[in-house]
Order: sequence, then C-alpha cells, then structure tokens
Amino acid sequence: MLSSAMGGSVRLSQPDIRNLMYSPADFHDDPSLSHSDISKLFVPGSKDDPRHALMSLCKAPFQNINEEEMRDELPCRAPIASLDCMEEFQGCGDHVSSKSESHAFVSRQTSAVTTALKYKPLGKSGLRVSQLGLGAWITFSPGVPEETADGVVTAAYDAGINFFDLSEAYSSGRAEVQFGNLLKRKNWRRNSYHVMTKVYWNAKGDERGLSRKHIVESVKGSLERLQLEYVDVVIIHRADDMCPMEEVVRAMSFCIDQGWVMYWGTARWSPVEIMEAWTNCRQFNCPTPIVEQSEYHMFCRGKTELYLPEMFNKIGVGTMAWSPLTLGLISEKMDNGVPVFTRQSFKHGYTWLKDKSSSGDDARRHQSRLRELGSLAERLGCTISQLSVAWTLKNENLHCALVGGASVNQLLENIAALQVVPKLTSEVLGELERILDNKPVRPVRVSTLAAR
Repeated sequence: MLSSAMGGSVRLSQPDIRNLMYSPADFHDDPSLSHSDISKLFVPGSKDDPRHALMSLCKAPFQNINEEEMRDELPCRAPIASLDCMEEFQGCGDHVSSKSESHAFVSRQTSAVTTALKYKPLGKSGLRVSQLGLGAWITFSPGVPEETADGVVTAAYDAGINFFDLSEAYSSGRAEVQFGNLLKRKNWRRNSYHVMTKVYWNAKGDERGLSRKHIVESVKGSLERLQLEYVDVVIIHRADDMCPMEEVVRAMSFCIDQGWVMYWGTARWSPVEIMEAWTNCRQFNCPTPIVEQSEYHMFCRGKTELYLPEMFNKIGVGTMAWSPLTLGLISEKMDNGVPVFTRQSFKHGYTWLKDKSSSGDDARRHQSRLRELGSLAERLGCTISQLSVAWTLKNENLHCALVGGASVNQLLENIAALQVVPKLTSEVLGELERILDNKPVRPVRVSTLAAR
C-alpha cells in the first residue's frame, strides 16, 4: 500500500513466491506443522524438497540420451537471439508476428510472385496490413467487366495482399456491392483480410459533409452494401470546414463503440487538421486516427516526406500512399514523352499530369525527366510503373502503398515490383534524385522579430 501511494508498483507489495524463505499462509495457520517440518520442506537437495520431484520429472524424458546427443539436438542459440526474430525490429515494424501467421500468408502467394510480401502495423495500432494494398478505384470502374474485377481481387488475395481500399463514392456504391458479393461467394476467413472504406464524397451533392448524421448513415450504408458486420478502417476523405472537429471525432467514436468500425483515419488532411483531430480525441476520450492516406509518387513528395513521419513519431498516425500511375490512371505508353492517360483518368478528372506536360518550359523539362526515367527503368529490366512502386516502397516511413489495375496482368505487374526493390541501390537512388531534382526541403524558420 505504501509503495502504491508513493507512485511505485503495487506488485512490490506482493510476496515473492520464488523466495525460499517464503511459506504460504496455510503453513502458518496449520498447528499440526511445526517449524522443523516446515523448514524440512525447503532443505535443498532433500528428497522431500518439491523441487527435487520437479527436476526428476524434467530429466525423465532425457535419461536415455547422453550429453553429446543432447548437444546436437538442442539449438545452438536462443530463439529470441536468432536473426529470423531480429527481423521484426527493423524499419517501422515490417515483420510477421509468428511463423504460423507467416505461413498462412505465404501459402496464398502464387508462383508469379517470387518475393514474399511484408506486413506492418498500420500506424501505431495493432492492425497488421500488407505493404501493398489493392486500391479498387479503377478495378470497379464502369469500364471494367465484373468478371475481370473479380479476377483482380482474387489475384491480389492469392498474392498475399490482405488490405482492400474502397469508398462509398466508387461507381456510386457499386464497387462496395460488387466487392461484398465477391466476399460472400469466396467465403474467405474474415481475419484474413481488412476492408477500408471512405466517408465524405457521395454521389449526391447535398449529402456531402462530415456531420454526425452523414457519417453514421454512410457507415451503415457501406456495411449494408458490403454485407459485413464491420469494416476495419473508415477514412474521412477531406476535412469539412463547416463542421466542428469535435462532432467528427465523436461520430467516429460512436461508430467504433457500436462495433461497426475498428479504426478510423484521414485522407487529404493537412498536418494541422490531423493534429487538431488528435487533440480533440485526447480531450474527449475518443479513439485517435491511425493513418493518413496521402498521394505520394516521384512528382508529389513534400507532405509525405517532410510532415507525415513527424505525425507518426509524435501521435502515431501512419502513412498510406497512392499514386495515379500504380492505380492504373496512367498507362505505360508514352507519346513524345507525354504519358497516355486511360479513359478512367478523364472520367475522374485526374489529368493534371497531362496539363503539366503539354506546353511551356516546365513541360519540356517534365518530358525530359520522363524519358530519362523510361531509360532507367529499361536498364533495370522493369516498367515505369514497377519503378514507381519500388521507389515508393524504399520509403521506410510508409506502412502501405496502394496498387491497382483494370486487369489481372496489370495488377501482377505492379506486385512484381517487389523484385525491383533490391535493385534500387544507393547509386540508383542517387541517379533518380538527379533526374527528378525535386527533393523536398523544409522552409527555413524565420522568427517574427527577425522578419520585422
């Protein structure tokens, strides 16, 4: 009691049963046992010593084995000190927690993928996701047949991917319906995959926003379309300036308390907005966000490389990256250094790269970079898309990178980028930095007095 009041652990006041001088309370209360009888129980080496019987039981299976045979059979080092176990402590958690769980994932991998996926905790939560996730933006678009989309999802699952990114806005909710039907037909174990959906963008303009009513209705609608009891992660896509942050975090806390959602995160939020949400969560005792989904590729680097690692170290918010090239918005074909955009990219209005590569001095500089990247990818024996995925995975601060495709071959091609990662040596990365010439740098802090 005294140690607890002084700030110590309560365990300090408990008796140590490992001490040889310790005797249970029953011995003290039993009048039939004298002091000599009690002390005899603890005489080292006596036959009445309970430890003597315990050691006999431990030695019984090895009585017929000599010392040399036991030395050959026993491992030469403790498992905790083995190199296999030490891999768990590298990077930001890219490990598999147990051999049984590791074999469960590896057994799903097809022969087309020779490099095993790694699995990391998402942020500082306990949810372990594959380093590559399937972004279903293009997979469930209207131009992709249902059979092809089912084949893409199945190929991703067989390759070891256990994280699937959806949204209530993808194909006006048809993506969630189709994915839910697929899960019902496949009957995969629920603990073998994680489903993420998004809230905010909706097909109807008057339903957009982050009010408590819209968040709750969106989560319930996604569960109904997916035919699931819960979703693993709900992403709040973009912050709502017209809604108080307290209402947002309380709404997500309500969904988690109801068992509809396990975790929640953000997408396209600024670091200030993420910190504001975390502060409100701590103030009102609500679950904090665990991940920020951010656009990250060779031509968009600032936020992911400068600010999100700090968010992870301070408040535990991880980073999930996506790229228009790896999701299938941009094809591998080049027209005089200008990327050829797919039909889905025009449908979703994502043609900023084409506008940037059309005219002007910046366009010529951009086309030159794309040509050099193409030649470097050819020298490495890969495509530009594979080079982009491999370059993304070299960032140790990332917890998951989304890939996708409108066909099975396109998805497997992106997954095969795992074989390109070892080829990105320091010399190759230095050459990439020279080609891109856009490494983000923090602005110099100038004090208010110095500015005056």
